[in-house]
Amino acid sequence: MTQHRITRRQLIGGLGGTALLARLGRINALAQNAPPDYKALVCIFLSGGNDGHNTLVPLTQSEFNAYSTIRGSVALPDNNGPLLSVVTPEGVPYGLNPGLAAIHPLWAQGRLAMLANTGMLVQPVSRQQFLANTVPVPTNLFSHSDQIQQMQSGVPSTSAATGWAARALDVIQSMNGASTFPASVSINGPALFCTGSVVQSASLLPGFNLDVNGLQLWPQSAADARKLGIQQVLEFDSGLALVQSANKMRKDALSLNAMLTGSSATISTPFPGTSIGNQLLQVAKIIKLRGSTGINRQVFFCSLGGFDTHGSQSWEHWNLLRQVSEAMAAFYNATSEMGVPERVTSFTLSDFGRTLQPSGVGTDHGWGNHHWIMGGAVQGGQVYGTFPTLALGGPDDSGTRGAMIPTTSIDQYGATLASWFGVPANQLPSVFPNIGNFATANLGFLG
Repeated sequence: MTQHRITRRQLIGGLGGTALLARLGRINALAQNAPPDYKALVCIFLSGGNDGHNTLVPLTQSEFNAYSTIRGSVALPDNNGPLLSVVTPEGVPYGLNPGLAAIHPLWAQGRLAMLANTGMLVQPVSRQQFLANTVPVPTNLFSHSDQIQQMQSGVPSTSAATGWAARALDVIQSMNGASTFPASVSINGPALFCTGSVVQSASLLPGFNLDVNGLQLWPQSAADARKLGIQQVLEFDSGLALVQSANKMRKDALSLNAMLTGSSATISTPFPGTSIGNQLLQVAKIIKLRGSTGINRQVFFCSLGGFDTHGSQSWEHWNLLRQVSEAMAAFYNATSEMGVPERVTSFTLSDFGRTLQPSGVGTDHGWGNHHWIMGGAVQGGQVYGTFPTLALGGPDDSGTRGAMIPTTSIDQYGATLASWFGVPANQLPSVFPNIGNFATANLGFLG
């Protein structure tokens, strides 16, 4: 007897679409009009620890001199081009990494903002308090796995089982009415960021075909007959709960596939064919389906790796930022194409920042970091938060190499996004348990 072995890859290929969509539920295809109050948060996670010091560079003479002296071999500008000039409303000059050229024009349009020296905190902490260990700080500060989990959970330990964006959706789930389309979607495999206690979530891969194989028959009548047979099998009531559940999942997968590959999800804006470009294109397609899904609030998670730049940083960092910038610029243009730029806010997160002092031609794990926010509702052209003092062993240094102590917490960053999203002020502690430890819950970068 011939035995046919099914590999793990084949199993995932055959059933993955169904399994990943196990929590999709019934797609509400009855809603014909776009929701009047649609809003989406799109997280772009720069995995590995983006070097914020070479993302946003101060250009006042004294600060730039300090930056250049300490950064040495990795200081900008370098062979990748000049810094991209941006100026705050107060007239303070900064330079963006030349890799961010594609989104640089959005600064002048008021649709791009930077948030300085942000990171995971339990409560505000000074250099003296940190060195004396007199106030609590997040666990395992410079560990990738721990900080990735904490950034996505919004909890300064590794004990959280839900993500802060999904908890925000839990609080405002009533805004999605009767829609059963997933409100929380990761486009880069399962992500804690998208895991809530109540809301339905899904994990998809860009371009993943959820359709049935074996339907390319000739004549067309043969293909139609086979398709009808599959539909009849899926709709047949076997009386077995497990079989019925599996059939329902497959039907949902086929319905979603038809929506994602149909003309209603077509995006005219060209996207780069990079990993992050394909992820954001998939997000754009799902957002375009908002009229047929009847959903009002959604969060998305995308990610790009490679930011752990211990060596060869100059070109690698520029190239990674170029990929992110070009994908984000295309995504912003796509939201404009759909008429929803003010309803979609994109933002970056990362494990942590990098040390101000390099290690040869790379950098090591840091703490505070600079992030950027993009969208039609962003009060852009500004650097929010407090830019750190660029001095080794200075007031913002947690040690002697420039691993900067954050002056703004992830709680405040996320709470500002969550407030715009619709979370009431009195519900913010449900999303960010430590938000009460900080002076303000809204940093003002969203209107």
